[in-house]
Amino acid sequence: MFIHIGDENVIRSKEVISIIDYSLFHSSSIIEEMIFKQREKGNVSDTSYEEAKSIVITTDHIYFSSLSVSTLNRRAQLSYKLDKVDDITDSYELED
Repeated sequence: MFIHIGDENVIRSKEVISIIDYSLFHSSSIIEEMIFKQREKGNVSDTSYEEAKSIVITTDHIYFSSLSVSTLNRRAQLSYKLDKVDDITDSYELED
């Protein structure tokens, strides 16, 4: 399934490694360094910093999102639940 993370970005839910609060960006030198190195490689999609509320880290990209961590978490959980419904539906179709 997919998750809309704001700013016209849609990502595969299974590629999400972490969703963290933007306030941790400047309070953690490890996160700052990771983002700096990924930005050098062109693997970072920014929103305007005044609007950023969260950072979404995927297997191959980092996104600054204008949506809060709680909103993205709800969307990710919904995506997970829909995946499970699809799995159950698929198993019923196999039994027919």
